Amino acid sequence: MNADASNAVNESVEFTGQGGEYFRIWIVNLALTIVTLGIYSAWAKVRRMQYFYRNTSLMGNSFDYHGDPVTILKGRIIGVGLLAIYHVTISLNVFIGLGVFVLIIAALPWLLQRSICFKLTNSSYRGLRFRFNGRVGTAYQVFLAWPIAGYFSLGMLFPFAHQRIKAYQHNNSAYGTASFSFSADEGKFYIVYLKLLGLTLLPVFLFGVLAGLSGVFSGTSGAHKDPMQLMIKIFTGVMVFYLVLFLVIGPWFAARIQNLVWNHTALGPHQFASNVRARDLLGIYVTNFFAVILTLGLYKPFADIRLAKYRLTHMALQTQGSLDEFFAQEQQAVNALGQETANVFDVDISF
Repeated sequence: MNADASNAVNESVEFTGQGGEYFRIWIVNLALTIVTLGIYSAWAKVRRMQYFYRNTSLMGNSFDYHGDPVTILKGRIIGVGLLAIYHVTISLNVFIGLGVFVLIIAALPWLLQRSICFKLTNSSYRGLRFRFNGRVGTAYQVFLAWPIAGYFSLGMLFPFAHQRIKAYQHNNSAYGTASFSFSADEGKFYIVYLKLLGLTLLPVFLFGVLAGLSGVFSGTSGAHKDPMQLMIKIFTGVMVFYLVLFLVIGPWFAARIQNLVWNHTALGPHQFASNVRARDLLGIYVTNFFAVILTLGLYKPFADIRLAKYRLTHMALQTQGSLDEFFAQEQQAVNALGQETANVFDVDISF
């Protein structure tokens, strides 16, 4: 946090998207994507991104998205093509298939780096583009080496890997010529993950206790239980566990990570702030989940708007000095250097 945070002025983020309005965009996108066998999905993404960007504003000015659907389609063709090659080769020869899988994993950090670059370069605020300066070599460290180390360490390095990914994304992002910075260290991520571990183990413990009590009160020994009934109980228990994990623990983790990341991110002298509450996200997650199920998916666009509205409107930029002067200086600096735009070799593999 900045030393002069007490003198900062909070400029809150506003989101004006409406569920009914977005539903019309969503249903058309869905229909055209189905009719065109997925080809229109690239154009659908641009329409979706533009709707959310243009309904997100700071100090009365909205953001904008300029992604080229053809470039997005190119990235998706690459992704689908790689998966198709893998499935074909693995069915013909396991060893060749594994070799293709290794090649796909090896290409993934480069694709992710180009995807981040594409997204930021095609995002703007007040007519000024964002940029990403992260190097490909570093991408291989944060998107490949550290996650692999996390798996081999039985998860003990996952918080470290998560911190490295966020530091790579935020420290290498820029608005005009002004750089973002990220100050959260590994210890803060370990605190969140340790709490997550405790919350995850709690339902496992409770499930074990209930299972034990169920056996005691049923008055039957393990030797006389019906194997099919036992399998049904185990399956039900696992499903309940994952439902609890998604609906209860998921919102808690999402809230803590959003606050951790953005409360330690700054743009030049200006500090971001986030005050998302886990219990609020829990209510949104649970009601959205059941509403989507009961409407056979038709509530999905309304659910997206609710979640985006809550997460965005609980963010702010703590300004140091005049933001108008800051934006004017950045515009002059960019005009002097020339506005950078995405080139034809950029790809976008995100959906």
